[in-house]
Amino acid sequence: MPETLRSLESKRDSLYKRLHEIGDFRRGTISANYRKCGKKNCACAKEGHPGHGPQYLWNATINGKSCAKNLQLGTELQKYTEETENYREFLKLCNEVVRLNEQICKLRPTPEIKDNAELEELKKKLKRVFMRRYKKK
Repeated sequence: MPETLRSLESKRDSLYKRLHEIGDFRRGTISANYRKCGKKNCACAKEGHPGHGPQYLWNATINGKSCAKNLQLGTELQKYTEETENYREFLKLCNEVVRLNEQICKLRPTPEIKDNAELEELKKKLKRVFMRRYKKK
C-alpha cells in the first residue's frame, strides 16, 4: 500500500520532534588506549603485558583538523559518551528526514500555471538563472 502525502508529513513532523528532544551532542569517537611507557624495568615492557591504561581519548575531525582530548574516568567520560551517542542518533534522524522528504517531493504534485504569459515569464527567468550558473563554471 503506497503511503499518502499526509502520512509521510506526519512521520516527518514526529522526526522533527525527536530531533528537538536529542539535547547536546558532539562529533567524534571515544577509545580506550593502553600504552607502554618505554622504561626497560617497568611491568609494561614484559611480553604479553597490554601496557598502562586504559586511557580514554575523544577524537574528532572538525573543519578538516583533528581534535583530541584525554578524558577523566567518571563524569567527564560519561558526558562525552552521551554526547557522541546523541550525535549518532542525530545523524540517523537527519538521514531519515531526508529520505522522507524525498518521498514527499515525489508525491507532491507540480503546480500548474494556466496563464501562458506567466508560464513564458517563468521559463525565461529559469533560463537566466541556469545560464548564470553555467557561465560561472
